[in-house]
This record gives sequence, C-alpha cells and structure tokens, in this order.
Amino acid sequence: MTAIVPPGQGHRLTARGSVMAFKAVAAQTGGDFSLMERTLPPGGRPPAHRHTNCSEAFFVLDGAITFWVDGDQAAGGPGDFLLVPRGAAHTFGNSSPEPARLLVLHAPAMDAYFEELHQLWSGGQPPEREQERELMSRYGMDPA
Repeated sequence: MTAIVPPGQGHRLTARGSVMAFKAVAAQTGGDFSLMERTLPPGGRPPAHRHTNCSEAFFVLDGAITFWVDGDQAAGGPGDFLLVPRGAAHTFGNSSPEPARLLVLHAPAMDAYFEELHQLWSGGQPPEREQERELMSRYGMDPA
C-alpha cells in the first residue's frame, strides 16, 4: 500500500535544536537513500564536515538557509535546491529569525547516523564535542 507522509510527520528525531522527520529510511529504500524534512531553529548550524561515503542534497521549503560548500557561500530560499557532492566540505545554517524547513537527501542512506545523534543529544546536556566527532567518524564524516 502507498503511504503518504504529511508535512512534519515521519520518524521524528531531534538534535542540536533541529527536528528531523524522516520520510524514507534505509530499511525502506534498500539503503539507497534516506530523506528527511528538517526544521532548523534560528541560528541553527551543524558543524562543517565532509561525507566520504555519500552525497547530500538540500531543497529549501521555508525560510532562509545559508550554505557553505568548499569555501563558497550561497543564500537559499523556498524552492532552491543544492547538491553537495561526496567529499565536498560543507555546512548550512538558518539565517532567519524564524525556523526554516528543508528536505535533506543522503545517498546512500544516513538515517542510522541521525538515530545515534538523537540518542547523543537526548541527555540532560549537550554532548562533548569529541563524542560527536567520534560518531561522525564512524559514519564516514570528517570535520572540515
């Protein structure tokens, strides 16, 4: 049966103030890709990194997102798409005073990383930076 996943719905995880509603995970796609709707709080920005084992793509739904890729900076708004090739140093941040939403696709799937990131951030206080770096390293992500 075909299942529609409405906005804001899906397998919900949180980390660093972001809400990540997974629309598709590795178990559904044979590991080919994962897709999440990510709500990024104002000022939210993950650490700069590079994926050694996957490509990442972004589609902005709402708000203003600033992208940094291999030293270049670009502003994205609703309807804008960005492909980050495997190995490119990158990050992104919400540059607006309101929450921003975007679709994030990883190919192959990376939802297992976000499951562990969610667990890491579920404690009473933020994890140590070294804990996040170790997690990133296990999933083929290098700091940039």
